[in-house]
Amino acid sequence: MTIRRLDSILADRIAAGEVVERPAAAVKELVENALDAGASRIDVTIENGGQSLIRVVDDGAGMDEADLRLCVERHATSKIPDGDLTNIATLGFRGEALPSIGSVARLEIQTRQKNAPQGARIEVEFGAVGEVRPAALPPGARVDVRDLFAATPARLKFLKSARAEAQAVADVVKRLAMANHGVRFSLGGDGLAGFDYQACPDGFDGLLTRLTQVLGREFRENALQVDAVREHLRLWGFAGLPTWHRANAAAQYVFVNGRPVRDKLFAGAIRAAYMDFLGADRHPTLALFLDCPPRQVDVNVHPAKAEVRFADSGLVRGFVIGALKEALASALHRATPSLSPRALDQFAQTRSAAPQNWDWRASPAAPAQPMQQAPIFGFEESSPAADTRPHLAPAPEESVEAPLGAARAQIHETYIVAQTRDGLVLVDQHAAHERLVYEKLKKQRAEAGVARQALLSPHIVDLDSGDAARLVEAEPLLASLGLAIEPFGPGAVAVHETPAELKIGALDALIRDLACSLAEEGAAAPLEKKLDHVLATMACHHSVRAGRRLTPEEMNALLRDMERTPGAGQCNHGRPTYVELKLSDIEKLFGRK
Repeated sequence: MTIRRLDSILADRIAAGEVVERPAAAVKELVENALDAGASRIDVTIENGGQSLIRVVDDGAGMDEADLRLCVERHATSKIPDGDLTNIATLGFRGEALPSIGSVARLEIQTRQKNAPQGARIEVEFGAVGEVRPAALPPGARVDVRDLFAATPARLKFLKSARAEAQAVADVVKRLAMANHGVRFSLGGDGLAGFDYQACPDGFDGLLTRLTQVLGREFRENALQVDAVREHLRLWGFAGLPTWHRANAAAQYVFVNGRPVRDKLFAGAIRAAYMDFLGADRHPTLALFLDCPPRQVDVNVHPAKAEVRFADSGLVRGFVIGALKEALASALHRATPSLSPRALDQFAQTRSAAPQNWDWRASPAAPAQPMQQAPIFGFEESSPAADTRPHLAPAPEESVEAPLGAARAQIHETYIVAQTRDGLVLVDQHAAHERLVYEKLKKQRAEAGVARQALLSPHIVDLDSGDAARLVEAEPLLASLGLAIEPFGPGAVAVHETPAELKIGALDALIRDLACSLAEEGAAAPLEKKLDHVLATMACHHSVRAGRRLTPEEMNALLRDMERTPGAGQCNHGRPTYVELKLSDIEKLFGRK
């Protein structure tokens, strides 16, 4: 087969596929150009998902006639003034966006510099470049892209519905708005809910305001500030509380030097930082910004510039994990406030759903014996579901002022009711104590090793041969956590020592669960992950079980420990340990307000 040289227009259309694979990619390139031009306001309008029209208007620096002619030529750019590809400090730098878009659409650019008497315009129709002509417009630029991919029907086949493409455009603009909270962004068009984000001031307050504009009020209520510096790196932004999680990682926004990226390095670091707080199938919401010298990161490894490569990826990963863990630890017992409205909704639904002819005697919670001449305020012949003994030993007044208040009752021998200054708190005693024990064991392991206690006689546990082999293989790991075992014939292990912190009554169940934990982690799992998984299993077995009656002193001690312990707002599986109800909300529930 004879080799022939492609004509320039056809070559440009083929190359355009690497840069502009859908309307959202074109919008991204045009908005990045506006940002690099120093725009303080950017307005985006689309029609038919961006296929019929994309219009981007900005108030940036603009171009003169000479620059306007060059901007539609391939590999012409103002973003690399010294030609150093290792020191890129701008968003768009390849000089491919405008010629690529012009080769697959009808492109019109109008621009005017601030002090110029008039503007200029140029048109590119499917690769054919027109002449520069005068134009009247305010300082800045206006770029119109019409009939995208009309000259490449094959590309049209791979586009999704107009609504789906419009949502992709909205996602791109929102990400760029997050990274540039000092710029006003607006988006309008058919098939989407438009927005107009006002410019926000510098600093964390301005950033949180912009993130709230984009992600909603719930993000502000659940956000933890992140600000860490190591060597030449700075990580800042906001991370969501572990109790405010999602089913996927779509709400994780990461930016490197202001550039939105989707990178496996960050995904793995975020997962590792939240590992102690979330189940494997849940994901946090966050917006993080990594600033580093341009020479330390390669932004040219992906055609759409969506991925980056660091000179020292290990340093960056460890830095991100450490910064997030520090932010999560600073939250101590804090849990997502959105739990309270959901709890109140449940109360309201239960109240409104009660039938008018309800008979208390048919209720599963009715007393075992009918009341005979009993006062209407209590039961004489049956045990109450709520233990109000804390009233017999009132907590100090300062306990009411504490974040989690003073214990007033234990209901169903599972939940602690505590009174705060402006409401009440319901605590799941098992979930809360599980987190406290886990954090205490982790601290012991990190400082001096887990203290252990010897059993008077070895405890023998019969197991499946595979489970027994896994435990014996992990003997050094278990020993470092205070659990000393050895093989005891085929399919059994002998336990000689247990962690001193644990008052374990059912060793058999613990050992079997540990075997399951080791099987889940697999041989290739990192050592630290295995250690934490084993400690979490131990903590679960030792924690105060549901159904155990606590004394007033024990309840208040649990509340105070929660206030001092990092991550106490959720158990080891990501479930909340308590729900707080404000008195004003309770009064509304009963129609008092």
